[in-house]
Amino acid sequence: MEIIVYNLKHGLIITVFVFVMMMLVDYIEVLTQGKMSKVIKGGCWRQYVGASGLAVIPGCLGSFMNVSFYVHGLLSFGALTGGMIAASGDEAFVMLTLFPKQALMLFAILFILGIVSAWVIDKILPVLKIKPCPACELSEVHFKKDVCKILDVQGVLDNLRKITLSRFLLLALSLIFIVFVVARIISIEETWERNTLISLLLLAIFIIITVPDHYLEEHIWNHLAKRHLGRVFLWTFFSFLAIDIGQNFWNLEAYVKENMFWVLIIAALIGLIPESGPHLIFVTMFANGIIPFSVLLTSSIIQDGHGMLPFLSYSVKHALLIKIINLVIGLSCGLILYMVGF
Repeated sequence: MEIIVYNLKHGLIITVFVFVMMMLVDYIEVLTQGKMSKVIKGGCWRQYVGASGLAVIPGCLGSFMNVSFYVHGLLSFGALTGGMIAASGDEAFVMLTLFPKQALMLFAILFILGIVSAWVIDKILPVLKIKPCPACELSEVHFKKDVCKILDVQGVLDNLRKITLSRFLLLALSLIFIVFVVARIISIEETWERNTLISLLLLAIFIIITVPDHYLEEHIWNHLAKRHLGRVFLWTFFSFLAIDIGQNFWNLEAYVKENMFWVLIIAALIGLIPESGPHLIFVTMFANGIIPFSVLLTSSIIQDGHGMLPFLSYSVKHALLIKIINLVIGLSCGLILYMVGF
């Protein structure tokens, strides 16, 4: 029972970290009215840098924007594929929480690899006979309706006076979590982690009380809370629980190290799943020192969170081709690093 309670608290802390960071990324994108993503259109190298730069931002927003740009004919096939290599989905938030220094190094590698891969893929594009189609439209961000006015006192007063259920719940849960952390009901050993979490929650409260109803309902409540929050918590909790049980009742670390080659292959195959969640087991094992960097890199190159999901509705053939290319690149890089001892 103790191990379950411990991992519940651990999973809850990580989920809150992830949720607030996801909220901040989305908030900045809307606050700047899409300027964060408008750097894409231009020459080839601008596309490569822009697509990989967008994709390496934690979460699914960058990948979704890249897909939208591609189907509008604004990105090359190589740029889109490079962006999927650079993307880590929601797992990126968890990595920043568990091992921030190594995570930033990983993101830098994925960013560079995405750019280089995009260039190489476009060079061999005539052989693949792939052409982007500008006729499709998958998504649109309604910046004019969602744009947030900072320090709009009257708007804040209106939001609080006519408070919706979703705004009330988000505000109440944020305040309760701050109280639990300050009162050490939810214990966080590291002072910097505790202070960072409290600061992030205060930022979250600011966003919750200042944004308009449409933004709060569509972006924060329906998308982030309903679609991401539960999934991140469950995968994080069960990943930590599985590893703790494995370490306590079975010599998991020794078994994995004896079969590291096959663990790397499994990480590559699971990376093909177009969904955030399954890959968290490798993030958790790396955080616990069970697997080397080569396995984490392999998983990160091949998986792209659920950034590929909207693209499946555009072209299953193209989506499969991107996944195959990512599999080849991910396995090649991972095996090279594995053989040299990383």
